[in-house]
Amino acid sequence: MSETTSTQPVQPAPKKSHKSTIIIALMAVIIVVQGIKIFVLDPREEQRLIAEKTSTQQELDATVQRLTEIKGELDAKIAEVQKLGGDVSDLEKAKQELETELKRQKRATGKEIKALKDRVEGYELLLKNKDEEIEKLKSVNKELMTENRSLKTEKNQLGDSINQLSQSKQELATKVAIASELKAENLRILAVNDRGKERESPFKNRQLGKLKVEFNIAENNVAPIEGKKIMIRIIDENGQVIFDVARGSGTFIYNGKEEFYTASQEILFDNTKQKLTYLYEKGSDYTSGNYTLEIYCDSYKMGSGQFAVK
Repeated sequence: MSETTSTQPVQPAPKKSHKSTIIIALMAVIIVVQGIKIFVLDPREEQRLIAEKTSTQQELDATVQRLTEIKGELDAKIAEVQKLGGDVSDLEKAKQELETELKRQKRATGKEIKALKDRVEGYELLLKNKDEEIEKLKSVNKELMTENRSLKTEKNQLGDSINQLSQSKQELATKVAIASELKAENLRILAVNDRGKERESPFKNRQLGKLKVEFNIAENNVAPIEGKKIMIRIIDENGQVIFDVARGSGTFIYNGKEEFYTASQEILFDNTKQKLTYLYEKGSDYTSGNYTLEIYCDSYKMGSGQFAVK
């Protein structure tokens, strides 16, 4: 009796559950209908979605275009930094990453665009930092160019000083060489006959057994004490030098040309106004006319004189 009483209140429960199910089903139908109304039946919502998609694609395209521009800027920065002698390894790495990114397929989603924009900001920061580095490199290069120009100027000035010193030294050497040239003084040209009698010019052939030439070497405190070869040249009025190797004649260089001399002596110059004497026997008659006698030492002329033969 008591068990029957306890089970009777449970009987209305199935009706309540069925009612709840109906309510839930109705609500689902309403939601579906509203969804269909929004996405299919409402053209304004469709236009909004299309506009939103277009805007997203445009934003993606603009970001990709900016990446393309940054690639060109990276190329320019690499070239400029290399020209200035800077390090471009980070720029080369960024360029390689950027080229890979541009080749990758992209979807017009907010997440994709945000990731690309983050990359753009990173590349722009890198370019900005490189601009600062380039300015520093330009400043350093400018200082180096200034120092280089200064060094070149100093080098040129030093070169000019050396050239001037060399020129002065050469001029001094030339002056010393000229000052050290020996000079003949007290020149006498005499004819000596077979009996040893001497006569001054003009001469007759019968008086010219030998031609005697004598002179002193003038004092010269610049010339060094050393051995010298003193040469005489007897030149006729046609410009021909009396020359006979068997009688001691030879050649020497004067003004870059080989010239003949008539006779020579080897002496030790001692700056004592030493006197030199030449006795030259021609071995044949002299042609009538005027003659010139020249005295040489090394490659310069010491003096000259004239005589005549009748």
